[in-house]
Amino acid sequence: MSDKKTALSRQAENIIKNLEKRNMEGYYFETSSACVEAILASIPSGSIIGWGGSESLKECGLMEAVHNGSYELLDRSAAKTPEEARQIYARTVLSDYFLMSTNAITLDGELINIDGNGNRVACLIQGPSHVIIIAGMNKVVPDINSGIGRVRNTACPANAIRLKRNLPCAATGVCHDCLSPECFCCQVVVTRRSMHPGRIKVYLVGEELGY
Repeated sequence: MSDKKTALSRQAENIIKNLEKRNMEGYYFETSSACVEAILASIPSGSIIGWGGSESLKECGLMEAVHNGSYELLDRSAAKTPEEARQIYARTVLSDYFLMSTNAITLDGELINIDGNGNRVACLIQGPSHVIIIAGMNKVVPDINSGIGRVRNTACPANAIRLKRNLPCAATGVCHDCLSPECFCCQVVVTRRSMHPGRIKVYLVGEELGY
């Protein structure tokens, strides 16, 4: 193991200990493939699965595996009408498993997320029986303020470009703290503790995943 990988592993060990204090479970894998294999082994066949629309989940291969697996995947992006999307979301709230990433995670085990409609953070907070979070170690930050800064100036501009939003951050690559009509920085949520032990499971990966 290289010095860099050893450092990431030790950093992850510390985060996992802090997650435990916050009623969340943490795991660390050097590679995406090993992480995905472990997650699939933990989800029973036939489970109803929702997801929060995440580049990290796509990049690591989890979404492809779920699509090809023996699960019922609830995917709002497949809806043909707004009402159908609403119905899929209603079912997602009561799903067995909800898959997502987190925009940032502190060394102390706090999760930081910024959302538009709020469906992703809503399911993180309450609803699905189990929440599985995959995060590359590139999303680790020292504290909450650093995490919010990371989301605004790293994740949000990239997402604005991907979604072709007419936003200042898409044009400049940095946050302008705007209130533009197309702004998706509407909900800022810090998860400092889970009320339900073990409901939230965080899978850290020693790779760069997502924005």
